[in-house]
Formats: sequence, C-alpha cells, structure tokens
Amino acid sequence: MRAVSRLCVVSSPEAAGARVRPTARLLVTDPLGRVLLFKFVHRGGALDGVSYWATPGGGVEPGESVAQAARRELREETGIEVDNVGAPVAERRQIFKVDSGEHVCDEESYFHVQLAQATLVSRAGWTDYERNCMTAYRWWSALDLAQTVETIWPQDLSRLLARVVDQKG
Repeated sequence: MRAVSRLCVVSSPEAAGARVRPTARLLVTDPLGRVLLFKFVHRGGALDGVSYWATPGGGVEPGESVAQAARRELREETGIEVDNVGAPVAERRQIFKVDSGEHVCDEESYFHVQLAQATLVSRAGWTDYERNCMTAYRWWSALDLAQTVETIWPQDLSRLLARVVDQKG
C-alpha cells in the first residue's frame, strides 16, 4: 500500500471564508518519466494576466467519488480513458482566488496514471472555460521542471513525482 503524502496546508486571512471544493488532480506520466501539464492563461476577471502550468484535474461532482472524478477529468481534459486510477498518492489543501475573485479552498487528491507512451491530448471534452484559459499542454521532464522560470502547480511537483516514482520502483 502506498503512503499518502499531505503536501501542505495553506492558511491565510482569506481561508476563514473560503468555500471548500473537493478536487481530483492527476499526475500523468509517460515511460520517460515526463509529466503532462496544461498552461493556464487567464484573460479578464480577478486573475487577468495570470499564467501558470498545472496538472489535469478538477472538481468532484455531486454523487461522484474522488477516484471517479479523476477518471472523468482525465477523459474530459485529455481524451485518455483508464479503468482505474488507484488510490490517491498525495493530498493537500490550497486556498486560492478564482476568476470571480472568490477565495476557494481546494481539497486536492492526487492520482498517478502511468501511460505506455506520451499521447496527444484531445480537446473534445473541454468546457468553454477550459478552451478559453487552457492554452497549451506539454510533457515536462524532471530537468525541465528544475530549470523553468514559469509558475508550476503544485509548487513541489518535482519532489512529489520523485517520491511517486520511487514508490513504484
């Protein structure tokens, strides 16, 4: 059984009134150990001009387990379908601001999906919001992550990936 890492707990003055949002995030890796990330570029709203790279994933819908949400988000955001995402490999809570300016507390569960090969991403299941702000995707190596000056979420992705790979090996 894999240990679940509690990555971090972020607290801030905004945390007291933040809406809690359970989410499923995916660490999608290829045989070379590269991880799939999406580039988000916000246009308008409270996050106008903010950009960053993040893992696939999103909110848990009513009546859905976190693992079911992970499978759905993987299919919707990438076109990749898997039968099972396993158990979460990490969990964290993060307070952040959304486009509307509201502060949200994401309760994130991370799942690792190892693919047989890097694949093209399908945008067919993307929402209008995703089409507007998800501007690119890329397979990142550990070296890419270590050398980038761009913002990556989660911030300790390199450490998390190294731990997940060590547990698999």
